Amino acid sequence: MKTPLSKTFVETFLGNAPGWYKLTIIGFLVLNPVLILTVGTFIAGWALIAEFIFTLAMALKCYPLPAGGLLALEAVILGMTSPETVYHEALKNFEVILLLIFMVAGIYFMKDFLQFTFTRILVRVRSKKVIALLFCLAGAFLSAFLDALTVTAVIMAVAFGFYNVYHRFASGTGAADSHDLVNDESVKETSREELLEFRGFLRNLMMHGAVGTALGGVCTLVGEPQNLLVGGEMGWHFVPFFLHAMPVTLPVLAVGLLTCLAVEQFHIFGYGFQMPGNIRSFLLETAVQMEEKQGQKGKLKLVIQACTGIWLVLALAFHLAAVGLIGLSVIILLTAFTGITEEHQLGHAFEEALPFTALLVVFFSVVAVIHSQELFAPIIEFVLSLKGQDQLAAYYIANGLLSSISDNVFVATVYISETKLHFIHVLGSIPHIGMTGQALMDKLTDPHIARADVLATLPQDAAMRVKETMEHLDKLAVAINTGTNIPSVATPNGQAAFLFLLTSALAPVIRLSYGRMVMLALPYTITMSLTGLMAVYVFL
Repeated sequence: MKTPLSKTFVETFLGNAPGWYKLTIIGFLVLNPVLILTVGTFIAGWALIAEFIFTLAMALKCYPLPAGGLLALEAVILGMTSPETVYHEALKNFEVILLLIFMVAGIYFMKDFLQFTFTRILVRVRSKKVIALLFCLAGAFLSAFLDALTVTAVIMAVAFGFYNVYHRFASGTGAADSHDLVNDESVKETSREELLEFRGFLRNLMMHGAVGTALGGVCTLVGEPQNLLVGGEMGWHFVPFFLHAMPVTLPVLAVGLLTCLAVEQFHIFGYGFQMPGNIRSFLLETAVQMEEKQGQKGKLKLVIQACTGIWLVLALAFHLAAVGLIGLSVIILLTAFTGITEEHQLGHAFEEALPFTALLVVFFSVVAVIHSQELFAPIIEFVLSLKGQDQLAAYYIANGLLSSISDNVFVATVYISETKLHFIHVLGSIPHIGMTGQALMDKLTDPHIARADVLATLPQDAAMRVKETMEHLDKLAVAINTGTNIPSVATPNGQAAFLFLLTSALAPVIRLSYGRMVMLALPYTITMSLTGLMAVYVFL
């Protein structure tokens, strides 16, 4: 019997997403034009933001690009913004797009070296607390210079590889046999307790490593996409960004590492699992065999990748080029010197980043609607009506709450662009500056012009007011950036690395569910978020 066309369409629309989700998106698409006709574009714009945040929060049901993209496309068609405004937003953030395309792909070719590092930590260090701390520290350091998703992917690959080897051994199946890692029925009775302990041990390490990527990611310009976005708006290079954020990021890093030790010491919140001695011996033996198999070519690759890593750190620190172009140089060096010359080999490196790059442009479409309809003007005015440190704390809390339920890049994009717009009007209201507020802001946030040189061209009274205004904007930018980065560890929705781990093939193997991930993240959420709030209030 032939399937009706309507049923085929329903099955095809948004693929494997649940039926209720599909109906909800269709409901949104029908509702938006009705709202524009009945209550106007301002209310319809706020409805669009709520709908878009819903697609981000439901990322586990359906990747936000198709559903969120339909909503953004409809907004442009309905005239809530124009294609030119969307293009302008994307062009303004071109450096972030370059970062995602080339830097993430560049780090893909460094995976062997990263995997070697984490493997060494896992099998050669005996103390669980030291392993946990090293995973957290390594995740933090690497994510400060590399892409957090790639670092997470490497940690997962190490864990998955060793779990696969041991599960096969405990089940008595050979390497060539088909094998279900989720099913424990074939595992020998004597090995079951050890396997449960090993599974908990890997769960703990995955969370320590993932939290580490958040701890390091907030510290530098390239740690997270929103950092480059905020830094780009403020005209900060690598070193200025680090110095501006340091009063908040370093206390949070210290408290995060102490939290890592505390949960392992006191075996709380699902931590404290140990690696059984038998499994450690077995994995060490396996790791030694793997290193021997690499031979001279494998060792040379590791040296080349390590040297390229040093080049990457130095190039970023001295801002030798735009971040995306440095990423492209990494791709060129690693492919040339490690013999990767075929197009299909290069193609795999770009698979990870391009879906999110496309989603980022959809973010910019929604931001264009926010600008066109001035949706955030009342909120920004209210928050800015608060005084002194209360205002900074309000920014941090507002960004943190929104980032824990939706995507932190989207939240940061909205807040930094709207706040900067407000300060352009503030600069424009200062007498005797001799230009528009926009022109002055462009000069003050130009990374190639020293702010002091711009201030020197202004009359003394005007220069003092402009200096105070920009120093306050600097502090708000740090509050926005740390607010979107730190409290977002609360749920997988807020951190891309968490979501990546939760949707991976490793998650069901180590029994890592959404609820369990939230519970494992809870001690970090509490200590890091409160430390960040305190640092914003006291040190900024």
